Amino acid sequence: MKLARPRPGMSWNWLRQAIGISPPKGSRAAAQGGFTLLELLVVISIIALATAGVSIAMRDSGQTLVEREAARLAALLESARAQSRAGGMPVRWRADAGGFRFEGLPPSALAAMPGQWLDAGTTVRAPTLLVLGPEPLIGPQQVLITHQAYPERTLRIATDGVRPFTVETVQ
Repeated sequence: MKLARPRPGMSWNWLRQAIGISPPKGSRAAAQGGFTLLELLVVISIIALATAGVSIAMRDSGQTLVEREAARLAALLESARAQSRAGGMPVRWRADAGGFRFEGLPPSALAAMPGQWLDAGTTVRAPTLLVLGPEPLIGPQQVLITHQAYPERTLRIATDGVRPFTVETVQ
């Protein structure tokens, strides 16, 4: 007896039928396809867990935007503060309408310092001038930044004059 090869999408039931074996009653093979209730529940559970994980992992873009700008500004202020102390020259940070600028750095260091926000909607609330050195103790200073699209989300970049600039949430 010659057996035909299965066509694509065809189950192995053809082999059972060809050799005369019938599948047990109530089995999936007897039902000729489909899914059991347990299989469907497992798939739905996996989809539900994946959806929950994605929704938890997604962050509010407005808060993330302001946090990224604040962390970047804190790092830039610390870099300028270190250059001011190393070179013995007064350095100031000033916010303006188009972004910000560092004053007092040598031209080579100034070329390496950015003067724009990552997002054009970032604004400085107050103050718009920070003195970064050259003295080791500069006095407590802070700057408040926010985003035009999310004005309720304000972050403070502050130092007590001894410690580095840190990012804090404004309540």
